[in-house]
Amino acid sequence: MLGMRALAVVTVSDDQNENSRNESQKWTRNQIFTLVSAASLNFSSMICYSSLGPFFPKEAEKKGASASIVGMIFGCFALIELLFSLILGKYIVQIGAKFMFLVGLSISGWCTILFGLLDKAPDGPIYISLCFIVRSMDGIGFSGGMTATFSILAATFPNNVATIMGLLEIFSGLGLILGPPIGGFLYQSFGYEVPFFILGSIVLLMVPLNMCILQNYDGIASKESFWNLIAIPKIALVCLLLCSISSCIGFLDPTVSLFVTEKFDLQPGYVGLVFLGFALSYALSSPLLGYLSDRTPRIRKWLMLVGSWLIVLSFFLLGPAPILHIKCQLWMFVLMMVISGFSLSMSGIPIFPEIISCAYENGFEEGLGTLGLVSGMLGASWSLGSFIGPTLGGYLLEKLNFEWAAAIQGGVVLVFSMLMSVYLLVETMHKRRSYSGNSTDEERTQLIPD
Repeated sequence: MLGMRALAVVTVSDDQNENSRNESQKWTRNQIFTLVSAASLNFSSMICYSSLGPFFPKEAEKKGASASIVGMIFGCFALIELLFSLILGKYIVQIGAKFMFLVGLSISGWCTILFGLLDKAPDGPIYISLCFIVRSMDGIGFSGGMTATFSILAATFPNNVATIMGLLEIFSGLGLILGPPIGGFLYQSFGYEVPFFILGSIVLLMVPLNMCILQNYDGIASKESFWNLIAIPKIALVCLLLCSISSCIGFLDPTVSLFVTEKFDLQPGYVGLVFLGFALSYALSSPLLGYLSDRTPRIRKWLMLVGSWLIVLSFFLLGPAPILHIKCQLWMFVLMMVISGFSLSMSGIPIFPEIISCAYENGFEEGLGTLGLVSGMLGASWSLGSFIGPTLGGYLLEKLNFEWAAAIQGGVVLVFSMLMSVYLLVETMHKRRSYSGNSTDEERTQLIPD
């Protein structure tokens, strides 16, 4: 029965892909408003998230936080997001996707403003504790907003999810591009509080807009659980690979500004520009890779794999790794950041539609319930990596140095890329044998006379 279902999915996928271009040219008013809502969340959340990089590590050090503590402050955001992505993904139907979206956006805006007041707190444990509390609350808001967004997009654009997600990553990339330089220059010009007040206010202004234009989404709660989803070998491997990639990206937040400031003697405003190569390459490549992923679904898994290997390469050369005996230069560092952004797009954009297809092929019912499970699972996988990356990165930076820390992060991705390579090769060989066996049986049947 599952085999027949999988065959049906494969049969209709070609027709869906042929119609996806026509569908994108006939967007309804609801689809356009959904895009606007998702774009507002992607942009505002990323600009707030990335604005911390150029100056917060130095400010936290002045208040008595070590490099490892700074890494944990960045990482606790992801740890809370990990927990709440699973909870909110499971109960998205009962809570309501629109309500979850709006509450998540509101929490993120207020937490950003509160973060701007933390410099008034006493140095030491009180300051550090407040950083953890505000950052954790922000993680709850972000997990609600992103879990709802993924589910809403998949429900609104079922035939070209990757294309739409790639298009929206332009706004995520724009937020990543503008966040570090804006945060760095506002901090340099007006002090610590102003970047958070301005960016948090922008997020809060998005709330009434989305209350008006985003429609309600209903569905049936899924009977399946996250354990049923993660028990599928392919999904488990993809989630592990995504976690390792996310760990590498999260590693950059608390470490890059410290490294380039010390190594190349850059000012906070120019430190923000170093992040530009990463964000710009990610934003520009995402729409194209999303389009390719939807137009040719069979290459999704290979895009994921090639992207992961490129991340391994870029992180081994980011320092570069001491074992390579290559001198560190600013142009090479920026180039590796560019490659990292492109490889993140290549490996990350196809994952969501690939997991949805895999879940449906394995008997999960179609609808908002399953989409919530998939959104929560991928959000949790990304969040786990985002927690491990800054936490482990801050510790390694303190105990070793940036060069070794980046190489170790790349080595983790290397392990899971090798496992994924073996799995996909075995899967491909198995499918070829099955196809060859079916063709032989058909030929024999045709040779038997009536």
